[in-house]
Formats: sequence, structure tokens, C-alpha cells
Amino acid sequence: MFIDGANLYAAARALGFDIDYKRLRDGFAAEGRLLRAFYYTALVEDQEYSPIRPLVDWLDYNGYTMVTKPTKEFTDASGRRKIKGNMDIELAIDVMEMAERVDHILLFSGDGDFRRLVEAVQRKGVRVSVISTVRSQPPMVADELRRQADNFIELQDLAGTIARVHHHREPPPVQVDHTGGPNTGPGTVYDNL
Repeated sequence: MFIDGANLYAAARALGFDIDYKRLRDGFAAEGRLLRAFYYTALVEDQEYSPIRPLVDWLDYNGYTMVTKPTKEFTDASGRRKIKGNMDIELAIDVMEMAERVDHILLFSGDGDFRRLVEAVQRKGVRVSVISTVRSQPPMVADELRRQADNFIELQDLAGTIARVHHHREPPPVQVDHTGGPNTGPGTVYDNL
């Protein structure tokens, strides 16, 4: 499995669900012999808190091979500050290196830049399945990548098995002291105040 983190996140968001990465890995591992699950993402370095850091740490401890690099900051021609963090080269190199050891690659990305990569590993006898979506507006998968793949898997069709289930938690019951007596411990609330 080769996951273009930013691309998969954007595709799932466009379809209205969050991915449960444990269910994702376990579901595909049950279908065959999963050698590695690579996850590629760029990280903003000089930030006190990065919203992606908890996910990256969780993935790292739960069976994913993390490939990260710091983002680059630059100013565009109109003077706007931009942040760039493209992981395409890292993903392509790893796919080419692993192509000798696998017979099927799952590419979680819709980026058309990967069309030539898919073609190259197919010449080595490797089948490639691309997982992305055509059901978002606009579609998140480049048509040329979808056509090149041996198999295209619509991300929305996987939602039932890989979407994160959000459990609604009920707050704990509140203890109420109806006698108006002294506070008898933590959690005691007076309803006559």
C-alpha cells in the first residue's frame, strides 16, 4: 500500500467521511499478503502544534511505514506566503524499489503525475490498483491515471468498511444533593443554588 496522505485526505473529505486507518490496513491485509503500508506526508516543522502530528504518530506505532519531510516555505510572485510539501518523488522511488518484490500495488492517490510510474511498474509485471474518487466535484482522480491502472477502486465504495465511526458519548450522570447539605465529594451539584 502506498498512500499519498494529502491526496487521500482530500478525497475522503470531499466525500464527507474520515478514514479509520486501522480498518483500512486490516481490510486490505485480509485480502492478501500485505508487505508494507507506506504513508507519505509533509510536516510543517516550526509549528508548536501540527494537527497531523497525532495521526502521524499513531500510524507510526500501528503498522504503517511513515515517510515524511519538512515543508518548504516560499513567497510567490504576488508576495503571498506559500507552503509546499510534495511527496511524489519519495513515493515513486519506494514504488520502484518495491516493484521487484510484489505482484500488486495499491496506490491511494488520484494525482495524474503518477501515470508514468504506474506504467513503469506494470512493465515489470506488477498489477496496480488506484484508489481515489470520481464521485466528488471535481473528481479527485486524474483520468489518465485511472485509465492506466489495472484496476480503479472508487473510494466512496469503500466508505462502509474504512470510514471512521464517530461514537457519540453521553456525559456521565450528574450527582445531585437534594438535601442542600455540604458538598459530599467530587461531582456533587446543588440544584437549589
